[in-house]
Amino acid sequence: MEQLMQQIVNGISLGSIYALIALGYTMVYGIIKLINFAHGDIYMIGAYTGFAVVTYTNLGFFPALIIAMIACSALGVVTEKVAYKPLRSASRIAVLITAIGVSLLMEYVMMFFVTADVRSYPDVLSNASFEIGGVIIKMQQIYILITTVLLMVFLQYIVHRTKVGKAMRAVSIDRDAAELMGIKVDQTISYTFAIGSALAGAAGVLVGIYYNSINPLMGIMPGLKAFVAAVLGGIGSIPGAMIGGMSIGVIENMVSGYGGSLIKDAVVFAILIIVLLVKPSGILGKNTREKV
Repeated sequence: MEQLMQQIVNGISLGSIYALIALGYTMVYGIIKLINFAHGDIYMIGAYTGFAVVTYTNLGFFPALIIAMIACSALGVVTEKVAYKPLRSASRIAVLITAIGVSLLMEYVMMFFVTADVRSYPDVLSNASFEIGGVIIKMQQIYILITTVLLMVFLQYIVHRTKVGKAMRAVSIDRDAAELMGIKVDQTISYTFAIGSALAGAAGVLVGIYYNSINPLMGIMPGLKAFVAAVLGGIGSIPGAMIGGMSIGVIENMVSGYGGSLIKDAVVFAILIIVLLVKPSGILGKNTREKV
């Protein structure tokens, strides 16, 4: 029982990071029906931004987190304006291929500037831990969970209580009708990319602190797993992304903890296949009908 609870605690910490990345996927898909495969690499750039801030300015965790979020937010907007906006009326396959190209571009440009070496993240949070009923909880895990919850609450506030959030929901429901009602669709899409990319940047800093290492290709696998989390929860649903991220984190740690660390990735993608076969809309997703 103690081992089970320990894996759940570890899984919630990891799942919090997946949830933050998955939110970016699900927000962008909800607005323009685009799977932004470059999103995982924005998360990687967020990790390096936080690393640079802590290493070269000696600032603490929260300044590094905020600066990384701002930098990734700007990068997300630039990416949308340069790579995706010109293809707004193009076929979905063209946009998808462009997203993969942007992903590879970010990875290898970053590798050119920072090299492919693995970097050790500076210690900016306490390494202290305490035990409750045989379960060891690290202070880093508490920071990760609190940061994730605060960011998700803030996101929910933006989506449901601000004009920008209302515009996002309107564009998500009916883009043409929203435009006729005076909503600036292009500006709303930019806001969506900015917010989603900022959350990915925060996740990058958190994962750098948690695993104590970063590299230019670190965004590939977490990005794909976050996509699985978004599909599991119901892509297009913000609460679904949270549930999917937490679920994937717990499942992955359960598999690793009980002797299956070599197949944990296979299990995650097997879940994706099962979800697509059994309930393609995900846990909280809604089935939509398309006119022929």
